[in-house]
Amino acid sequence: MTMPFAITRGHFSLRSSVSDQIDRLRKQSLVLLTALATGLALLALPAHADLSAITSKDASAGLKEALTKGAEFAVNQLGQQDGFLGNSKVKIPLPESLEKVASLGRMLGLNKQADELVLTMNRAAEAAVVEAKPLLVNAVKEMSVKDVYEVLGGPQDAATQYFRSHTSEQLTQKFLPIVHRATTRVSLTDKYNSFAGKAAKYKLMDEQDADLDSYVTRKALDGLFLMIAEQEKQIRTDPVGSGSKLLQKVFGAIGG
Repeated sequence: MTMPFAITRGHFSLRSSVSDQIDRLRKQSLVLLTALATGLALLALPAHADLSAITSKDASAGLKEALTKGAEFAVNQLGQQDGFLGNSKVKIPLPESLEKVASLGRMLGLNKQADELVLTMNRAAEAAVVEAKPLLVNAVKEMSVKDVYEVLGGPQDAATQYFRSHTSEQLTQKFLPIVHRATTRVSLTDKYNSFAGKAAKYKLMDEQDADLDSYVTRKALDGLFLMIAEQEKQIRTDPVGSGSKLLQKVFGAIGG
């Protein structure tokens, strides 16, 4: 006589269990839909997007991979013959004030000397920039979690700015002797420094351009960071094109 009751109770328990599962599924679906909506909103945001959905481990690994790739690409592109000289974006010209003198010199048949100086400056930069890779990679390794999130949530060139602030001084010290060895082989170097020094004294030229080695070093750094910035922008804009799933996850989440 108790069996029907047991069966009825079993059916009741079964219906109750199914009902509970349905409720849980509805709640889970609501959570998933909310998360999806939030994710889509994040993808529509600029670089200042909410990064809470990305784990610290993924964010750090993704950014460091991107920075390493960007640094290596920039150094490889610039550290070859005509890396500077053959690229109009980074080619090192004579300072504007000296270019006017050089133009006059070319009119007087001094083409060879002026061109030789420009060639030497760019070859010096190409030789020096090769030394940048280990310093840049080391700067990436030393990034803190705070650095990572500041770069990910920063502007399009936030990583490049990080490199500038953390490596410029070391790179300058590394580049200068290499540039100096190259420029000392050109007889026009002393003439450059003499003329530029006088021009700077009378405010006809920027003082930071008055020394040839310093000028070339600064321009080499500008070119290096420009190339890194271009790589950073490309990865942020098209993380899928990077070929890295981790970069797609991290930079895709912040919306480029």
